Amino acid sequence: MGAIPTQRETASRTSGAPAHTTEASAQECARAHVALLGSSLAPGAARAMVRAALADWSARGLPGTEQLTEHRAADVLVVVSELVTNAVVHAGTDVEVTCRVEETGTLVVEATDHHPSRAPRGGDHETPHDPSEYGRGLRLVAALSEAWGITYRPGTKTVWARLPAAGTEAAAEAGSDPVTAEQIEVYAGRNGTSPDAHRWEERVGGPHAPDEGRESPDAADTAPGTSLRGLRDREWLGRGALSFLAEASDLLAGQLDEDLVASLTGQLVVPRLADWCGVWLEDESLGRGAWSDDPGTAVGARLARVWHAGEGHIDELRRALEKDPPRARDPWRSGPVGHPWPGEALGTQGAALAYRLVAGGRPLGTLVIGRAGPAGFPDEITGLVEDLSRRVALAIGAARQYARQATISAVLQRGLLPGAVAEIPGVRSALVYEPCDKGGPSGDFYDLFPAGDGRWCFAVGDVQGKGPEAAVVIGLARPWLRLLAREQYGVPDVLDRLNQLLLDDATEAADAAARALVAVGGPPVAPGDGPQTRFLSLLYGELEPFDGGVRCTLASAGHPLPLLLGPDGAVCAVAAPQTLLGVVEDATYASDTFELRSGDTLLCVTDGVTERRSGSRQFDDGDGLAAALAGCAGLDAGLVAERIRRLVHEFGPRPPEDDLALLVLQAE
Repeated sequence: MGAIPTQRETASRTSGAPAHTTEASAQECARAHVALLGSSLAPGAARAMVRAALADWSARGLPGTEQLTEHRAADVLVVVSELVTNAVVHAGTDVEVTCRVEETGTLVVEATDHHPSRAPRGGDHETPHDPSEYGRGLRLVAALSEAWGITYRPGTKTVWARLPAAGTEAAAEAGSDPVTAEQIEVYAGRNGTSPDAHRWEERVGGPHAPDEGRESPDAADTAPGTSLRGLRDREWLGRGALSFLAEASDLLAGQLDEDLVASLTGQLVVPRLADWCGVWLEDESLGRGAWSDDPGTAVGARLARVWHAGEGHIDELRRALEKDPPRARDPWRSGPVGHPWPGEALGTQGAALAYRLVAGGRPLGTLVIGRAGPAGFPDEITGLVEDLSRRVALAIGAARQYARQATISAVLQRGLLPGAVAEIPGVRSALVYEPCDKGGPSGDFYDLFPAGDGRWCFAVGDVQGKGPEAAVVIGLARPWLRLLAREQYGVPDVLDRLNQLLLDDATEAADAAARALVAVGGPPVAPGDGPQTRFLSLLYGELEPFDGGVRCTLASAGHPLPLLLGPDGAVCAVAAPQTLLGVVEDATYASDTFELRSGDTLLCVTDGVTERRSGSRQFDDGDGLAAALAGCAGLDAGLVAERIRRLVHEFGPRPPEDDLALLVLQAE
């Protein structure tokens, strides 16, 4: 079949673009295209498209996909994210994204916008007055690609990038060819095309050239300071070092997993600054003893990540580095120290340096980098890596702090909820509990427990606020509920005493805060400025099974009212609204009693259900919860709970923004 012309054919004929911009062969089946709205969601949608396309092509075994590797797939996701982000930020129009794999295994990504007069940031001709909101530019794309450029057409602008196939010389050395004279002429406009005609420009991706790994020692020795790598180093350091650190900070900031930080570090260092690197992470709790004085022993450290410009060397390099880990004599030093070159794995001579990763006075690990050849590392590179190592250490420290906090929160959350829900004779129960913040204590809680003498008690509560303050109230309320119930206090008496307990606790907290303030000589506390009163909404009830049903006594203190569903689909509220707990001194509470007969279903929820929002509407507007429950007639307890949960989630376009808890009790 003959070649099928595309729009890029005209561009290549007038601009002298490389072969990949000429025609799209009919045999190129590994191609995906999507049009996206120019919004903040576009980069994520583009990544999802490319990820799905790569998986599909690999599964189908299309030509060129045999060259795909995990590293190359990760690189193309970064590239497509950067291209689409730049298009959205710069142009503000819809974006068309194309990804294809050529038969050689080369990946090509294109992002087309409809604002060609606004060029993307990141080229050599930036001015210091560019608006800051234009983003950090395309230097990350340049670092990951063998070539990238811009194709202009009437009404559109396409930014493209080519990622070399794994196993090729370009991929193995992670470099890029020098810009040719012809390309320079095209970029400068000396080929006769007008500014409105199609133009093409190419950038190179960092200081690493494709044939540096094959540079002979003689060449380096006879022409010190003039080697291709040295020239690239100086050129890149002169114009890209500061932006590199800024990009690195952006990429590392907010990473909540230390292994992901180690992985990103490898991609940042290789190939821009070194041919390979390894990242050790150590148990900081071991302190200065993390590194043993025994030359063959490293205590508490693990090799989290190994990265090499040639992917075929990674496994051998990992084995060599594990045999010879770094041994920093001064654990607190962040500057570079020499490290043995892993000659058995790499088969060449070179230089290696180790940087301690220290943050907040705590040793977190070691970064080791290496470069082939006799020249070693220029001072500028070692200084840049030292700055990068500080940022990496801070990111690892932040990730560990988050992990510690998440662990504490999870343990605390488990301690605030019952380990198991009691089984009640003649009653089926079902529970849904979904905290909004997965990393911290929820403000909602529940309980279902035996109280002795043939009684079972249940509670569904919601504390004002979230986090530690909510945990304090739940930790106070739930044990007291169980204690009072087992001491044979009735439902109203339990609420009366719990209300007074919360008020007394708030008063004691306020007094303690005032005494602490006086002790340090601070000003008197104005009304409302002290510790907040700890409010609690609570639905509390007692169940007593009998022949033919279950007697239920309950009370609602500022809580959404419980709803009773009959076998015929009728729904009614079975409690009266009363005051929140912890608000009014000497408040008294009353209870309501009714019987659950066979087929009756009692639904208890928190305000995360009733106040679920969709725009200005709430789920319970117009008795929405009662209508939803009426549609559950004939379902067992588990299906009722799942249906209400699903309806709550589907009510709004976004996930719920509040904790959600619901308890279903159904008489058998």
